Amino acid sequence: MALRHFLTLLDVSKEELHALITRAIELKQQHKMGIVQTPLKNKVLGLVFEKSSTRTKVSFEVAMYQLGGSSVFLSPFESQLGRGEPVEDTARVLSGMVDCVTMRTFEHEKLERFARYSKVPVINALTDQCHPCQLLADMQTFIELKGSIAGKKVAWIGDGNNMCHSYLMAAHQLEFELHIATPKGYEPDPTIVHLARQSQHPIILSNEPKQAVMGANLVCTDVWASMGQEQEQLKREQAFQAFQVNSELMSLAAPGALFMHCLPAHRGEEVSVEVIEGEQSVVWQQAENRLHSQKALLEFLLSQPKATASK
Repeated sequence: MALRHFLTLLDVSKEELHALITRAIELKQQHKMGIVQTPLKNKVLGLVFEKSSTRTKVSFEVAMYQLGGSSVFLSPFESQLGRGEPVEDTARVLSGMVDCVTMRTFEHEKLERFARYSKVPVINALTDQCHPCQLLADMQTFIELKGSIAGKKVAWIGDGNNMCHSYLMAAHQLEFELHIATPKGYEPDPTIVHLARQSQHPIILSNEPKQAVMGANLVCTDVWASMGQEQEQLKREQAFQAFQVNSELMSLAAPGALFMHCLPAHRGEEVSVEVIEGEQSVVWQQAENRLHSQKALLEFLLSQPKATASK
């Protein structure tokens, strides 16, 4: 059996994705009830992070602890990757010592190379292409509050970035209608759009936020300048001025619509204070669910039959 990685949402089947979300909800309920399970006792997770993190780092470390395992964190200052060691060499060495690796880096291709030479499962903790672990938590949050997302309308407002790409993949897997509104020149990767459009549910791209949000059951956004784009901040602020998710925009969504943001948020830029602190905002539940969805993911990957890496 081939070694299982989680580099994008497409690395699991639709059935497996539904099962992961169901299991995450179950694990959360058990945690609230004080039920302790340690299926990953004596397992070790390696965290290789070349980008800063709060939610991803803490949630993975706590997830391993609560499942009975442990973790080892490596920043660029604590590993030879930061001093130029080939990613293939780090993958072969580290995967000989730990049971799973979570990697947060810039280029998606670098993550793919790491996974190609790893002897253990590799999880994408964020790349410039996508952020699949965040989508596990987002979908868990929606399903907890509203039930199935299949057939619902989701609006993405802002940059066609890694989060937008992950929503495209989620739309393909979970069969919801996705409307994306970006400024001209900031559209998502056409290859990923094409892939998502292979499903039977509409994927609509426009430059009109009001049109995208009209009747939406879920409205999502992200910062205008992601990590590594700080030098573009002023340029992006000018381009994205009409794309703030505020009370006026949210009023166009369906009654009871939810607002999500992967955080950290820049209040007064991509989202107004009234929206992120308002009744429709579920960003704190969304953030908490990172812990439980990743527990489900770790349990799933580390319960797979042993396999050898392919090169």
